Amino acid sequence: MGYKNKKKMLSFAVSGILTVISLICLFPVLWMCLISVKPASESISGFSSIWVSDPTFDNFNRLFSMIPVASNFFNSIFTTVVGTLTSLFFCSLAGFAFAKYKFPGRNFLFYFVIGTMLVPPEVGAVPLFIIMKKLNLINSLWSLVIPRIATAVGIFYMNQYISDVPDELIEAAKIDGCKDFGIFLRVILPTIKPALASWAAVTLIARWNDFFWPLLYLRKQAKYTLMVTISLLPVSEGLSTPWPVILAGTTLVILPIIVLYIVLQTFQKDGMMEGAVKG
Repeated sequence: MGYKNKKKMLSFAVSGILTVISLICLFPVLWMCLISVKPASESISGFSSIWVSDPTFDNFNRLFSMIPVASNFFNSIFTTVVGTLTSLFFCSLAGFAFAKYKFPGRNFLFYFVIGTMLVPPEVGAVPLFIIMKKLNLINSLWSLVIPRIATAVGIFYMNQYISDVPDELIEAAKIDGCKDFGIFLRVILPTIKPALASWAAVTLIARWNDFFWPLLYLRKQAKYTLMVTISLLPVSEGLSTPWPVILAGTTLVILPIIVLYIVLQTFQKDGMMEGAVKG
């Protein structure tokens, strides 16, 4: 058997194994989506539950009658989108400063920022709560955005990527009369599109799935994010647990982030193919 045939067989075997693993990982998501459209009278246990004979949206109707899904969904979108955009901007701006500028105390400040990665975010929960209370931001969606405008992980990630940008690009922009902020907008950001897409994907998932901080800062159900309000659904109705309704809410939480991740992954690949240098 030739080398090329062995290579093809190995590639086919690896692809087959990865496909099986992917299907196993995706099965719970598929099962959840199918249960969410099953009538309450049908069984939800066993492999036979994946067959839906009479799909219905009654579970979603019940969900909308139990919680303010529309306002909670908007809250999740607002905190996720605004939190991601601000994180992208300020993390890349700080990473640019650390990577391409020399100023007194740069190394100490950078290592201090890196050192904060060793501290669990929950350690600062009490001080942050006191600060948010003094700023009258308790029960405000901005309390989920402002404390994490820039993170140590994001700054470190952007710094490592921007460090690889050739200094000649920046020098050429300066010769053309471009100011520092203009260099950041016109040279750095177009160059690091793949890094921005990767960090956006990570941040979007983290902000959308955020549970601890919304539960800490928000007090009214109308201000809750979708993740929090779904977790507060009643676990029992009489002698039964309304699993189809709970899974309908879980479906609303999971599907948007899967779509967003696929879109951002495509954008990341396109950014890598476009090339780093803009004419």
